[in-house]
Amino acid sequence: MTAGATGNSRALFLITILTGSFLLFLVQPMIARMALPRLGGAPAVWNSAMLVYQALLLAGYAYAHRLTQTSPRRQAIIHIILFAVAILWLPIGLANLQPPADGSPIFWVPWLLIASIGPLFFVVAAQAPLMQRWYSMSGNQGEPYALYAASNIGSFGGLIAYPILVEPFTTLQSQKWIWSGIYLALMALVCICAIQIWRTAGANTTPTEAAANEAPIGLRRRLYWIILAAVPSGLMLSTTSHLTTDLMAMPLIWVIPLGIYLLSFSVAFAANQKPAYWISRFAPIVLIVSAAFVFVVWGKAAIGGLTASLSLLFIVAVALHNEMYRTRPAPAQLTSFYLMMSVGGVLGGFFCAIVAPLLFDWTWEHPILILMAAALLPAIPLLRLNENDKRLPLIMVVIGMIALALGLFGGISEPVESSFTKILLAATIMTLGIAVAGFRIPFLLAVAGLLTINGGWYSVQQSLDGVRMRSYFGTYTVNASESGRVRWLNHGTTMHGMQLLDDPTRPISYYPDTSGVGIAMLNAPRLYGPEASIGVVGLGTGTLACYRRPGQYWQFFEIDPLVIEIARERKIFSFLEKCAPDVPITLGDARLTLAAVPEGKFDILALDAFSSDSIPLHLLTKEAFATYRKALKPDGILLVHISNRYIDLNPVVAAEAKANGWSAALRHDSPTEQLINRGNRASQWIALSRDPAKLAELTGKVDKVKSRYYNSEQWLQLDAPGKTSPWTDDYASVLPHLSLWKTL
Repeated sequence: MTAGATGNSRALFLITILTGSFLLFLVQPMIARMALPRLGGAPAVWNSAMLVYQALLLAGYAYAHRLTQTSPRRQAIIHIILFAVAILWLPIGLANLQPPADGSPIFWVPWLLIASIGPLFFVVAAQAPLMQRWYSMSGNQGEPYALYAASNIGSFGGLIAYPILVEPFTTLQSQKWIWSGIYLALMALVCICAIQIWRTAGANTTPTEAAANEAPIGLRRRLYWIILAAVPSGLMLSTTSHLTTDLMAMPLIWVIPLGIYLLSFSVAFAANQKPAYWISRFAPIVLIVSAAFVFVVWGKAAIGGLTASLSLLFIVAVALHNEMYRTRPAPAQLTSFYLMMSVGGVLGGFFCAIVAPLLFDWTWEHPILILMAAALLPAIPLLRLNENDKRLPLIMVVIGMIALALGLFGGISEPVESSFTKILLAATIMTLGIAVAGFRIPFLLAVAGLLTINGGWYSVQQSLDGVRMRSYFGTYTVNASESGRVRWLNHGTTMHGMQLLDDPTRPISYYPDTSGVGIAMLNAPRLYGPEASIGVVGLGTGTLACYRRPGQYWQFFEIDPLVIEIARERKIFSFLEKCAPDVPITLGDARLTLAAVPEGKFDILALDAFSSDSIPLHLLTKEAFATYRKALKPDGILLVHISNRYIDLNPVVAAEAKANGWSAALRHDSPTEQLINRGNRASQWIALSRDPAKLAELTGKVDKVKSRYYNSEQWLQLDAPGKTSPWTDDYASVLPHLSLWKTL
């Protein structure tokens, strides 16, 4: 083959790999976004989706590995036939399967995604290893592993393109056809590559002949590759959970950790190994500094926690993936190497998506994976030491044990809040950790000491005390004040309800009588008579139940069975027991359960469904508001709780009101210091009605002048929607409404 032909061939295979990787990772946020209206807004939706993607990737890599054991011409025929069969699943979309009526969807979600995209994802997933092997078989010169680094650039491009270019400007229906068109283009490229190996490799040459002279890969080496791949994969998912818990289950947030994870391959597998070497060398410093943020409450350190988590993920992923690259086999055994990598990816995903929610009462998988990373980092000492000194390993172990002991001392003896002593101890542990970097067990002990002192011991105590609980939809913690007078529930890092034990029937937190929802509930008898019908989406601690009056009909809608247990069966909070012991609670996603209620059932419907600090996106779409409209009487009032640290949802609701004839008003309750001491918290509630007169009865005069500092005595006009269009199940973009700058 001539030099020019070789160059053209390399370009062909490179374009094919880039296109396949782009397509593969474009579909991941797209199909998960399509699934949200059926699944609710739980952060675990993405983790479940990622597990399916990793399992299908493993299947594709296994298929590529097995296929390359046959002759090149047979490989070409089989692969093109499978590509053609997968066309039957176009245009891409969700299978017509409905979620279970009750219980956790932890196993149903993977089945939905496999049925929807399984064959398409499977055949595209085989591209990276198979095209690299075909490239090598076609007589091309050069390192085929470098093409894998390039493939991850394509993967990263697909991920970034979705939230920035595809989702904001196209509907889901259009996205289906765009993806399908690129799939057909990829099939054409694969056919051209198949022709290339058909001509150059011949009919009888088999790759096993080339591999015969290679030493077999031992079991220990295979297991080493698997664990090196599993830790970054799991860490990527646990980092994603940290992000989506407080922000929102949406593609923009999903793709950040996954994009960083993919970029780590591009650095680790690059022909120029200097960046990967220096990142690996200084990885222990980044790991031990970032580990200090693992148990920090994000509400108090959002930007610092975000930066630390993403830095930790990137550095650890580069270091461990580069160790895989350093120990890679010859190109003849390339597909076996990628198969082990994929097995590790699936194991990491399975641990985070399935095992952890069933086994742990909190996101313990995140610190566990950090400790595993500390034990696996390449043994490259940061300090120049006399490696010939036989006492050196023992000295390092002693230093590591001292660091762990300091962490235990500080964690047990000091309160969770920062103190000068704790800061001094943490700095000492970091210094000791850097000193023992390059010695895996001592470094692991130092990291464990830092985790212990910086909230780890307190978290262990909470788990042992049974105040933490976990379900598919999130983690919950029951807290109490030192005096025992106040008890509150945290979902993730956000308080979701509070009760005064010496005044247990008085609604407080976001629901006092000065809040928008409190005013509406108190005025329900005046507005709709003594037999008003009231629905509430989102149970929480059951606080709103104490607004119920004799003769009224109330009904709660809650997606998480564990929340019902906390509010009613475990009797941790007594709002339901004391105020509405017989109130019906309908289990399931509100989009589905509200659609089943009789038309015009409710006079007032309160939407208070949160996942930590975020409102599930699918509950704010045009289709969702149509469901609320059907469930309300013609003059009914819809109350939407939009309090949020990071996302301004005012324009979204305003756009819906303007487009579909709702009259609307906003109430921002800013309690005084005295009321804060009584348990009240700031909140934003929007009241909407199709009957302007009925809304005016509730709100009275609506102030047209809205300042940043709201007056708690007034109802205010909503912000103008501007260019915001109503969200739909087919189109919604959160990007214009992010306000992360507020946390700086």
